[in-house]
Order: sequence, then C-alpha cells, then structure tokens
Amino acid sequence: MKIHEYQAKELLSNFGIPTLKHSVVFSADEAGKITYDEFQSKGIQTIVLKAQVHAGGRGKDIVYDIHTDTPIIYNGKEVRGVNIISGNDIAHTAYEFASRMLGNKLVTIQTGAAGSIIRRLLIEEGCSITREFYLSITLDRQTGRNVVMASTEGGVEIEQVAAKTPEKILRETIDPRFGLMQFQVRRIALGLGLKGD
Repeated sequence: MKIHEYQAKELLSNFGIPTLKHSVVFSADEAGKITYDEFQSKGIQTIVLKAQVHAGGRGKDIVYDIHTDTPIIYNGKEVRGVNIISGNDIAHTAYEFASRMLGNKLVTIQTGAAGSIIRRLLIEEGCSITREFYLSITLDRQTGRNVVMASTEGGVEIEQVAAKTPEKILRETIDPRFGLMQFQVRRIALGLGLKGD
C-alpha cells in the first residue's frame, strides 16, 4: 500500500495520535490562501511545504522544470521537495514556492532521473525538534512477512544507518496469523529508550 504523508497523518489522527497542524493543497493559489487562513493569521510564522510524491529523500532533492529539465530556482536557491518557510509573510512565500513546485518533477535517488511529478503539497506547522525517530513497516521479501523497523536515527537516510551502524535498527517480524503483538511493541519502545505507558 502506498499512501502519501498527508494520508498517513489523517490515519494517525483518526486513531488519536497527535500530529502537527497541516493541510493538503493542489494549487499555488490554494497554498497561499490556506497558509494565510490556517497559519499566518493565527500567528504561526514557520511552516514546512512538502511535495507529496512516493519517494524518500524529498528534503535533500531538487525540483526540476518538467520541460527544460533544469533546477527550479527561487530567491537564488534551488527549490527542494521539502522547504522550510519562515517570516512575516509566509503566505506569499508559500504561494511562490507552490507555483514553482506543482506540475514540475522532484528527482530523488528513488525516482531516478525520470523524477516524480508533484501534484499536491502538504503544508505543515513548523516545530522545534528535540528527538527524531525512524519507523516503518515494510515487506521482507525473503520471508514474505512484514517487518517493523525502528531507529533512534530518525531524520537521516536509513540506508546509511543500515550500512554503517546496523545495530541501531530494531526489527520485529510480524506473524500474519497474530499481527503485531504487544510484547513486540514494548520491545521496540524500550529499544528506542521511550518511557511511559
């Protein structure tokens, strides 16, 4: 199952898991309006504008013009798949970034040179990050079972963590007959150094 980040956030919210304030947009006009109405007018001065494509590494990788295959530039810098926007007029800046991102392609290591066309953007409230974690559920093709992978090394390329410090990745194989068991969740939480219920 492939879902976008905004869809994952909706699922998490439906189960009572807190997420940052966010909205999904499909046009530059909508990006400017939503940013003003939902964030700027409420005193929020930092947002993150994220391309919603099925590829990792969006924050590191560059948006290219779909026709000329050249990097998109805004204010003298390359536009990336994830852009942090701060200041007094974040609505205008969100509009400008969105107009350069939507309809163009994000090229990542996972998409290859063909890239992936950006058709929607996630606008999310900015926050100070104290700790980051990596968590995924993926298919282990050798066993045909899903595996929960977690690490305290969030915010970095998990492939590099796996290559250089594989001991920092926790793994729990899910038996399809029983699903993810409570003891497995506790083992992951303890391995991540989490406390509480």
